[in-house]
Amino acid sequence: MTGRYGCRRRRFGRLPALALSLLLSCSASAAEVPASPKLQPAEITTAATQAMILSAARAGKRIVAVGNHGIVLLSDTDGGEFRQAASVPVRSTLTAVFFIDERTGWAVGHWGIVLRTDDAGESWKVQRADTSVDQPLFSVHFRDKDHGWAVGLWSLLISTDDGGKTWAPVRLPAPPGAKKADRNLQKIFANRMGTLFIAAEQGMILKSYDGENWSYLNTGYKGTFWTGIVLNNGTLLVGGLRGTIYRSTDDGRTWKESKSERKSSITDFAETGGKIVAAGLDGVLLESVDGGASFQGTQRDDRLPHTALCVNGSGKLVKFSKQGIVKDPPNEPSK
Repeated sequence: MTGRYGCRRRRFGRLPALALSLLLSCSASAAEVPASPKLQPAEITTAATQAMILSAARAGKRIVAVGNHGIVLLSDTDGGEFRQAASVPVRSTLTAVFFIDERTGWAVGHWGIVLRTDDAGESWKVQRADTSVDQPLFSVHFRDKDHGWAVGLWSLLISTDDGGKTWAPVRLPAPPGAKKADRNLQKIFANRMGTLFIAAEQGMILKSYDGENWSYLNTGYKGTFWTGIVLNNGTLLVGGLRGTIYRSTDDGRTWKESKSERKSSITDFAETGGKIVAAGLDGVLLESVDGGASFQGTQRDDRLPHTALCVNGSGKLVKFSKQGIVKDPPNEPSK
């Protein structure tokens, strides 16, 4: 889950105009994101629940999910039914959403967009946009109603201390062996003490106690991490390409690769009912009952790519995909 009311969302590899939507299907086309866009409101459509969803979060009992074309979906029935938010001021891809309480939340996405809602996702307002260059934001996290951070392409890291009214760049040090900070930053998350972590490219995890001064943690992995989570017991998990999951039980000082029987890239994590669940592409879901040390998996017959997870108010997992909300086929055998 993302933050106090979070579910979460995973991120992407290194591609031009980076986004998971491009990685999965190249569906974020030039027609959807023009070269020099004007901010236009998202269209209301009956097909909203079939849009690619890239992130979901809890706003109290409500589930709020975001994705392609600026679509925001809301559910007040624990994920049983969704409706489209009536007022979203952009129709570009939204990549992540985070709520600090049952009403106040932020969404980020392409063109460096930051949106804020104060009514649990019913309506949104633009707090930041940069249409001069499509340097997308991939993840957002707030410590409280004032202090927040968002991360994205080419080591883009911005912070706010006024609830998102203004945003300032945070200068990162160069990674070990590099001349400048240019890694794609995929997912920002925090532990209960407020320590911040960022899952990034080339096996890098960034860590900060104050959001301004950052260090790099060496996991020993060379590929891209897309997502991360801090478990209820403080254990860190990060996941990425080809089913790779790494685990740390000492606040990131040392890392060990988790055992997994599947090689489907990891897009999201959730913790519920004493289990950790990892969502993967190719219709894969992995489960761990030993704190993330090992995972066993199942795969859907249709190979529908899982893109985001959310735990509803009853502790049940709600899954999202390239084709919107995932409805499990009845009695589908595990493989």
